[in-house]
Amino acid sequence: MPRNYKVAVIGHTGRGNYGHGLDVVWKEIPNAQIVAVADANEAGRIAAQKRLGATQAYAEYRVMLQKERPHIVSVAPRFLDEHRDMVLACAEVGASMYMEKPMCRSAAEADEMVAACEKAHVKLAIAHQTRYSPRIPRIKELIASGDFGELMEMRGRGKEDTRVGGTDLMVLGSHILDLMRVFAGNPKTCTSQILIAEKDNFRPAVAADVKPGGEAMGNIVGDSIHSTFAFDKGVMGYFSSQKVAPIKGDTGSRFHLTLYGSRGIIQVTTGSLPAASFLQDPSWFPSKSKRVWQEISSAGVGRPEPLRDGGLGQGNVFAALDLIEAIEKDRQPRGSMYDARWTVEMIQSIYDSYRQKAAVELPLKTRRHPLENWK
Repeated sequence: MPRNYKVAVIGHTGRGNYGHGLDVVWKEIPNAQIVAVADANEAGRIAAQKRLGATQAYAEYRVMLQKERPHIVSVAPRFLDEHRDMVLACAEVGASMYMEKPMCRSAAEADEMVAACEKAHVKLAIAHQTRYSPRIPRIKELIASGDFGELMEMRGRGKEDTRVGGTDLMVLGSHILDLMRVFAGNPKTCTSQILIAEKDNFRPAVAADVKPGGEAMGNIVGDSIHSTFAFDKGVMGYFSSQKVAPIKGDTGSRFHLTLYGSRGIIQVTTGSLPAASFLQDPSWFPSKSKRVWQEISSAGVGRPEPLRDGGLGQGNVFAALDLIEAIEKDRQPRGSMYDARWTVEMIQSIYDSYRQKAAVELPLKTRRHPLENWK
């Protein structure tokens, strides 16, 4: 018989709220019951209790965890300064977690979170939704089939809206960097260039340009960030986010990852059913061969999509069901704390490489954020 799960939700109205639907997802899971919600904001707490149908509501999440002893907790706020403490408190009561991305502000914080979860033998799943998409296995099968050839390089960009540079890297670049690891494994080194927009040009960033990022993400720097990651088998990965003049109606059309293989190209965006397409053309120049792009669905290349596109809500359902299966089979979630820590390290390595003016090796030896002591 399926196990029934007691679920609690941690939100913080005004400080990241409830993420991208990490609270309401549990209403879609048949064997999950939302027993309580915690929110330090009174109005937000009242609204959340009504929205979720929770029996209890608490102003302090630690009190909720000790009294309710839930099986699973949604750590939902987008603001990052509370993630570490919330995860440690959940692990202390033996609760597994589904948490908003990014994981945290630094590799040092990530280490503490991983250690706490390992000690308590609990699972921590991160809301990098694309990892849970049924289209990702089809893309990996296509790469393995030989039709794509050998993976040679990957190119991704942030959304490059008002959050260009450092903010874009943390909030949206985390999705792209995480996807690079899905297809190429762990990076070995990182090199980077970080620039500041000044009049009609850019200049190299200096320590005085460091500033606190939004959503309590810690220090950031840069209006233009360009980074290169070296993976096994000679694969190179490139991530950029650059401040440019806005184009009316453009809302992040470059926000995706392109995979270049010896026999073709794959493009993939992010989300529960990310737009994905394949061009079998070794020249990477479709007008030369007259070949056309084929869409990739959860059924395969060129096949109709059998699933309804439910957006972020559907992605959260995929992740919640995967977390429950991970608990029951004692495996790691598809978007595990280890994967999320790697993404934090990749972001941190971009800053570390620029600060040192040299390539840095991954995993990082220095766990503190490199912008904390840059002078």
